[in-house]
Amino acid sequence: MPEIKIRKRLVTVEEIFHEGGPPAATPLKRAAIVTVIRNPFAGRYVEEIAGFMDDLKPLGLQMAKDLVSALGGDTSMIEGYGKGAIVGAAGELEHGALWHVPGGYAMREALGDAKAIVPSAKKVGGPGTRLDVPITHINASYVRSHFDAMEVGVPDGPRADEIALVLVMTTGPRIHARVGGLKASEIKGQDGLR
Repeated sequence: MPEIKIRKRLVTVEEIFHEGGPPAATPLKRAAIVTVIRNPFAGRYVEEIAGFMDDLKPLGLQMAKDLVSALGGDTSMIEGYGKGAIVGAAGELEHGALWHVPGGYAMREALGDAKAIVPSAKKVGGPGTRLDVPITHINASYVRSHFDAMEVGVPDGPRADEIALVLVMTTGPRIHARVGGLKASEIKGQDGLR
């Protein structure tokens, strides 16, 4: 398959102290890493593209490890995750779907046996396109306090022949989460859902 050609990478760490209520004892951290690569399939239809997922696996694992480092390096502090892709205008949505396996499994590996499916979003767009990446708890998708999203984007990308690959991690629930549902302390950890 084609060689991965990286143009740029962005790492963003956001600290949230409060959302209008009392300041949290420990601020919530949300972090995103975005890597902009050349889309080897841009501008034409290619039938067999699935092999490119294997080529992306080392990049996914490096991005996941770098994201953990950006959040302090302690995997036990990571409670939420999500992934996404923004495909440049000369590509197609299916090119963003190539990130499902390498992005999701990389975070599970870096975090050591996370159980929940990694939620995802993808779209086709031009430079400056923003993407809301969904976030859920790493071990149980039904933990309502961890339903979140982080907006990401690249000011000058993706260009038409690029893909922006995204991973997101968080250190806890939404600040002031209080809408009920399954609590993180109640996770059974049997199926990635509850």
